[in-house]
Amino acid sequence: MEFLKLSQEDGVAIITIVRPPANAMSQQLVKEIDEAFKSIEADSATRVVVIHGDGRFFSAGADIKEFLSVPNIQQHATEAQAVFERIESFSKPVIASIHGAALGGGLELAMSCHMRYVSKTAKLGLPELSLGLIPGFGGTQRLPRYVGSAKAAEMIFTSDPVTGEEAVNLGLANAAFEEEDLLEETLKVAKKIALKGPIALKATIDLLAYSKSTRFYDGIDAEAATFGQVFATEDAKEGITAFVEKRQAVFKGK
Repeated sequence: MEFLKLSQEDGVAIITIVRPPANAMSQQLVKEIDEAFKSIEADSATRVVVIHGDGRFFSAGADIKEFLSVPNIQQHATEAQAVFERIESFSKPVIASIHGAALGGGLELAMSCHMRYVSKTAKLGLPELSLGLIPGFGGTQRLPRYVGSAKAAEMIFTSDPVTGEEAVNLGLANAAFEEEDLLEETLKVAKKIALKGPIALKATIDLLAYSKSTRFYDGIDAEAATFGQVFATEDAKEGITAFVEKRQAVFKGK
């Protein structure tokens, strides 16, 4: 794989995102994540999965520059949503270990995991509206489940991220550690879980899924469709151009 490294330690599969400088969620990276989970699912020696980022970030967001060359942006959103849904319903526990930043598509990936451990200073957020876009990989549907509707609205409307410690207080993350201790502490929990019976773990994952409303999937479909519609606007073009040119976007509601 070009952007992922896979390793295993005491029944724990470790997926490392390696796409410098920011581990941005490109089409190829999303595809490789899907391939990694397919291979892990078939591996009986793996009981738990940990996913983290190499370098400075977990993942600083979707690859905005790549968006300009994606032939069907709605299809891209739908495909990414399907991969993240596969993770959330995966037969083995999946834990995100988040340092640096999990923004946009990076946070949407992390929210699809069953658990999230963070560094205290990590930044977690959905900044898409600052680009004239909306979250398109499940963010509008998953974030309210963790932090409540009002806080989700604030985070998305303002584009302001929360710190790792704030994420724990909000229920978005399980625990926060110093960055140098984060992966080690995450692996301690993962290895503890790996000692549990795999049949019971899968059954529990299946039962926890009943807490998801059937409206969740309606919302996911609507998000992908709306993402495509918003992407086609002049405001979206302005937002992306401003991002590339590193200037403040000027939106006109068109």
